[in-house]
Amino acid sequence: MANNSVGNTGRVLWAGLRALLVLTVVCGVLYPLAVTGIAQLAFPGKANGSEIESGGRVVGSELIGQTYNLPLKDGEETAAPDLKWFQPRPSNGLGTNSVNTRYQLILSGATNRSGDNEDLITWVKDAKAAVIKDNSTASYTVKPSDVPADAVTSSGSGLDPHISPAYAKLQVHRIAEKNHLTVARVDELVADHTDGRVLGFIGEPRVNVLKLNIALKELTRG
Repeated sequence: MANNSVGNTGRVLWAGLRALLVLTVVCGVLYPLAVTGIAQLAFPGKANGSEIESGGRVVGSELIGQTYNLPLKDGEETAAPDLKWFQPRPSNGLGTNSVNTRYQLILSGATNRSGDNEDLITWVKDAKAAVIKDNSTASYTVKPSDVPADAVTSSGSGLDPHISPAYAKLQVHRIAEKNHLTVARVDELVADHTDGRVLGFIGEPRVNVLKLNIALKELTRG
Protein backbone atom coordinates (compact mmCIF):
# COMPACT_ATOMS: atom_id res chain seq x y z
CA MET A 1 0.00 0.00 0.00
CA ALA A 2 2.84 2.39 0.85
CA ASN A 3 4.49 1.86 -2.53
CA ASN A 4 1.20 2.50 -4.31
CA SER A 5 0.71 5.72 -2.33
CA VAL A 6 4.21 6.97 -3.18
CA GLY A 7 3.73 6.01 -6.81
CA ASN A 8 0.40 7.80 -7.03
CA THR A 9 1.89 10.89 -5.41
CA GLY A 10 4.78 10.83 -7.86
CA ARG A 11 2.44 10.56 -10.85
CA VAL A 12 0.32 13.46 -9.57
CA LEU A 13 3.39 15.62 -9.01
CA TRP A 14 4.80 14.78 -12.46
CA ALA A 15 1.43 15.56 -14.08
CA GLY A 16 1.31 18.89 -12.23
CA LEU A 17 4.87 19.72 -13.28
CA ARG A 18 4.10 18.95 -16.93
CA ALA A 19 0.98 21.12 -16.77
CA LEU A 20 3.04 23.95 -15.23
CA LEU A 21 5.67 23.70 -17.95
CA VAL A 22 3.10 23.62 -20.76
CA LEU A 23 1.11 26.54 -19.36
CA THR A 24 4.31 28.53 -18.77
CA VAL A 25 5.36 28.09 -22.38
CA VAL A 26 1.88 28.76 -23.80
CA CYS A 27 0.80 31.63 -21.52
CA GLY A 28 4.20 33.07 -20.63
CA VAL A 29 6.00 32.81 -23.98
CA LEU A 30 3.86 31.92 -27.00
CA TYR A 31 0.81 34.06 -26.14
CA PRO A 32 2.79 37.27 -25.33
CA LEU A 33 4.87 36.81 -28.50
CA ALA A 34 1.73 36.33 -30.61
CA VAL A 35 -0.02 39.38 -29.13
CA THR A 36 3.13 41.50 -29.48
CA GLY A 37 3.59 40.39 -33.07
CA ILE A 38 -0.01 41.16 -34.01
CA ALA A 39 0.19 44.56 -32.31
CA GLN A 40 3.44 45.44 -34.12
CA LEU A 41 1.96 44.45 -37.47
CA ALA A 42 -1.51 45.97 -37.06
CA PHE A 43 -0.86 48.97 -34.77
CA PRO A 44 2.89 49.69 -34.67
CA GLY A 45 2.49 53.29 -33.50
CA LYS A 46 0.18 52.50 -30.62
CA ALA A 47 2.14 49.38 -29.68
CA ASN A 48 5.30 51.45 -29.28
CA GLY A 49 3.75 54.06 -27.03
CA SER A 50 2.17 56.46 -29.56
CA GLU A 51 5.45 58.34 -29.81
CA ILE A 52 5.60 61.78 -31.40
CA GLU A 53 8.68 62.90 -33.30
CA SER A 54 9.89 66.41 -34.05
CA GLY A 55 13.15 67.36 -35.69
CA GLY A 56 14.10 63.72 -36.18
CA ARG A 57 13.80 62.72 -32.53
CA VAL A 58 11.09 61.48 -30.18
CA VAL A 59 9.80 64.35 -28.06
CA GLY A 60 6.99 62.60 -26.22
CA SER A 61 3.85 60.51 -26.45
CA GLU A 62 0.46 61.69 -27.63
CA LEU A 63 -0.99 59.90 -24.58
CA ILE A 64 1.01 61.72 -21.88
CA GLY A 65 0.94 65.42 -21.03
CA GLN A 66 4.03 67.57 -20.55
CA THR A 67 4.90 70.81 -18.84
CA TYR A 68 6.20 73.87 -20.71
CA ASN A 69 8.03 75.79 -18.03
CA LEU A 70 10.94 78.15 -17.72
CA PRO A 71 14.11 76.74 -16.09
CA LEU A 72 14.05 76.76 -12.31
CA LYS A 73 15.89 79.67 -10.74
CA ASP A 74 17.90 79.49 -7.53
CA GLY A 75 15.60 79.25 -4.56
CA GLU A 76 12.52 78.41 -6.63
CA GLU A 77 10.53 75.26 -5.86
CA THR A 78 8.08 75.67 -8.71
CA ALA A 79 9.00 76.64 -12.26
CA ALA A 80 7.03 79.42 -13.91
CA PRO A 81 5.19 78.56 -17.14
CA ASP A 82 6.90 79.53 -20.40
CA LEU A 83 4.16 81.70 -21.85
CA LYS A 84 5.30 81.47 -25.46
CA TRP A 85 3.85 77.94 -25.52
CA PHE A 86 0.33 76.64 -25.11
CA GLN A 87 -0.08 75.44 -21.54
CA PRO A 88 -1.67 72.12 -20.49
CA ARG A 89 -4.06 71.46 -17.65
CA PRO A 90 -2.51 72.40 -14.28
CA SER A 91 -0.30 69.73 -12.81
CA ASN A 92 2.38 71.93 -11.28
CA GLY A 93 2.22 75.06 -9.18
CA LEU A 94 -1.06 76.96 -8.94
CA GLY A 95 -4.07 74.74 -9.16
CA THR A 96 -2.22 71.57 -8.21
CA ASN A 97 -5.28 69.54 -7.29
CA SER A 98 -3.54 66.35 -8.37
CA VAL A 99 -1.20 63.94 -6.63
CA ASN A 100 1.00 64.27 -9.73
CA THR A 101 2.76 67.63 -9.48
CA ARG A 102 4.95 67.61 -12.59
CA TYR A 103 3.41 65.21 -15.15
CA GLN A 104 5.79 62.54 -13.87
CA LEU A 105 5.02 59.06 -15.17
CA ILE A 106 6.03 57.46 -11.88
CA LEU A 107 2.86 58.76 -10.26
CA SER A 108 -0.69 59.00 -11.55
CA GLY A 109 -3.89 59.94 -9.80
CA ALA A 110 -5.98 62.71 -8.25
CA THR A 111 -6.39 63.97 -4.71
CA ASN A 112 -10.12 63.14 -4.70
CA ARG A 113 -10.91 66.21 -2.62
CA SER A 114 -14.57 67.16 -2.35
CA GLY A 115 -16.00 70.20 -4.11
CA ASP A 116 -16.29 72.12 -0.83
CA ASN A 117 -12.73 71.36 0.32
CA GLU A 118 -11.01 74.62 1.32
CA ASP A 119 -7.66 73.65 -0.25
CA LEU A 120 -9.33 72.77 -3.55
CA ILE A 121 -11.30 76.02 -3.58
CA THR A 122 -8.09 77.98 -2.94
CA TRP A 123 -6.24 76.10 -5.69
CA VAL A 124 -9.00 76.80 -8.21
CA LYS A 125 -9.24 80.48 -7.28
CA ASP A 126 -5.45 80.92 -7.51
CA ALA A 127 -5.34 79.03 -10.80
CA LYS A 128 -8.13 81.16 -12.28
CA ALA A 129 -6.36 84.37 -11.23
CA ALA A 130 -3.13 83.10 -12.83
CA VAL A 131 -4.90 82.13 -16.07
CA ILE A 132 -6.52 85.57 -16.31
CA LYS A 133 -3.23 87.36 -15.60
CA ASP A 134 -1.09 85.22 -17.94
CA ASN A 135 -3.49 85.33 -20.89
CA SER A 136 -4.57 88.96 -20.79
CA THR A 137 -2.68 91.15 -23.25
CA ALA A 138 -2.62 94.84 -24.12
CA SER A 139 -5.44 94.31 -26.60
CA TYR A 140 -7.34 91.44 -24.96
CA THR A 141 -8.62 90.99 -21.41
CA VAL A 142 -9.66 87.58 -20.14
CA LYS A 143 -12.84 87.66 -18.07
CA PRO A 144 -13.42 85.20 -15.21
CA SER A 145 -16.37 83.76 -17.12
CA ASP A 146 -14.03 82.97 -20.05
CA VAL A 147 -11.97 80.49 -18.01
CA PRO A 148 -13.05 76.87 -18.64
CA ALA A 149 -12.90 74.20 -15.93
CA ASP A 150 -9.94 72.34 -17.43
CA ALA A 151 -7.82 75.49 -17.16
CA VAL A 152 -8.00 75.39 -13.37
CA THR A 153 -8.31 71.66 -12.56
CA SER A 154 -6.09 68.71 -13.27
CA SER A 155 -7.36 65.49 -14.81
CA GLY A 156 -8.08 62.37 -12.79
CA SER A 157 -4.72 60.91 -13.79
CA GLY A 158 -2.74 64.14 -13.71
CA LEU A 159 -1.32 63.10 -17.08
CA ASP A 160 -4.00 64.25 -19.56
CA PRO A 161 -2.31 65.41 -22.81
CA HIS A 162 -5.42 67.28 -23.99
CA ILE A 163 -7.12 70.55 -23.24
CA SER A 164 -10.52 71.77 -24.38
CA PRO A 165 -10.82 73.93 -27.50
CA ALA A 166 -12.12 76.68 -25.20
CA TYR A 167 -8.90 76.66 -23.15
CA ALA A 168 -6.76 76.57 -26.29
CA LYS A 169 -8.65 79.55 -27.76
CA LEU A 170 -8.32 81.46 -24.49
CA GLN A 171 -4.53 81.28 -24.94
CA VAL A 172 -4.53 82.45 -28.57
CA HIS A 173 -3.96 86.17 -27.95
CA ARG A 174 -1.07 85.52 -25.57
CA ILE A 175 0.54 83.06 -27.99
CA ALA A 176 0.17 85.51 -30.87
CA GLU A 177 1.77 88.32 -28.87
CA LYS A 178 4.66 86.26 -27.49
CA ASN A 179 5.51 84.74 -30.89
CA HIS A 180 4.84 87.81 -33.07
CA LEU A 181 2.03 86.12 -34.98
CA THR A 182 -1.42 87.29 -35.94
CA VAL A 183 -4.37 86.19 -33.83
CA ALA A 184 -6.06 84.85 -36.96
CA ARG A 185 -3.07 82.62 -37.73
CA VAL A 186 -2.96 81.18 -34.22
CA ASP A 187 -6.73 80.67 -34.28
CA GLU A 188 -6.29 78.70 -37.48
CA LEU A 189 -3.56 76.62 -35.86
CA VAL A 190 -5.87 75.70 -32.97
CA ALA A 191 -8.70 74.83 -35.34
CA ASP A 192 -6.38 72.58 -37.37
CA HIS A 193 -5.39 70.66 -34.22
CA THR A 194 -8.83 70.29 -32.68
CA ASP A 195 -10.06 66.69 -32.68
CA GLY A 196 -13.80 66.05 -32.66
CA ARG A 197 -15.76 63.43 -30.77
CA VAL A 198 -14.81 59.82 -31.51
CA LEU A 199 -17.29 58.42 -34.05
CA GLY A 200 -19.11 61.72 -33.79
CA PHE A 201 -20.64 61.13 -30.35
CA ILE A 202 -18.06 59.66 -27.92
CA GLY A 203 -16.18 62.02 -25.63
CA GLU A 204 -15.62 65.74 -26.13
CA PRO A 205 -13.69 67.83 -28.69
CA ARG A 206 -10.08 68.17 -27.57
CA VAL A 207 -6.69 69.58 -28.46
CA ASN A 208 -3.42 67.68 -27.97
CA VAL A 209 -1.06 70.26 -26.44
CA LEU A 210 2.17 68.58 -27.53
CA LYS A 211 1.07 68.33 -31.17
CA LEU A 212 -0.16 71.92 -31.07
CA ASN A 213 3.13 73.21 -29.66
CA ILE A 214 5.13 71.27 -32.26
CA ALA A 215 3.05 72.92 -34.98
CA LEU A 216 3.59 76.30 -33.31
CA LYS A 217 7.34 75.71 -33.22
CA GLU A 218 7.39 74.85 -36.92
CA LEU A 219 5.29 77.92 -37.69
CA THR A 220 7.60 80.30 -35.83
CA ARG A 221 10.64 78.78 -37.49
CA GLY A 222 9.08 79.29 -40.90
